[in-house]
Amino acid sequence: MSTPRDDDALSWDGDDDPTLDVGENRVLDPDQPEPLQPEPLRPEPRSTSADPGPRAPGGDSAHTEVAAVEDEAARAPLGNVGLVGIGMIAATFLLFAIGWLVAGFRLRDLGLPIPDVTVLALTIGAALAPLVWFVTVLALTRTWRTWQRFLLLILGILLLVPWPFLSLGASA
Repeated sequence: MSTPRDDDALSWDGDDDPTLDVGENRVLDPDQPEPLQPEPLRPEPRSTSADPGPRAPGGDSAHTEVAAVEDEAARAPLGNVGLVGIGMIAATFLLFAIGWLVAGFRLRDLGLPIPDVTVLALTIGAALAPLVWFVTVLALTRTWRTWQRFLLLILGILLLVPWPFLSLGASA
């Protein structure tokens, strides 16, 4: 059982002010008008073509509703699983960039008959490729479905594996 002194620690001065009560038990003064509540914003459905053309009255409402649902699904936030997945893929691309740098500098030390400037330029380009792929996919696929974005990111992981790093190994 709590004492009034214990309850004081959980309240602010003025909590019992009746003007702050917005619950069901609120008593409205009949002389004052009801406060205005803003209407919730509803996004207007976007048309997929530049010229939607004339519409028959009440003819294409099902298509409009489907398009509105698809737009809302595309604008929905990723959620926890999606954010963790994006983070893991970003870490993979960062490790790939480091792998390309290490492999490029190891290839330069092998004494290949290629000028050092060329090897350095190719190493920098190869190291930037995973980072550019990641940022480009995220920037260009904002309105795409989540699984499509992940599919392109996984395709980038498969294409940009630092094979020279893996083939040379850690001891080379």
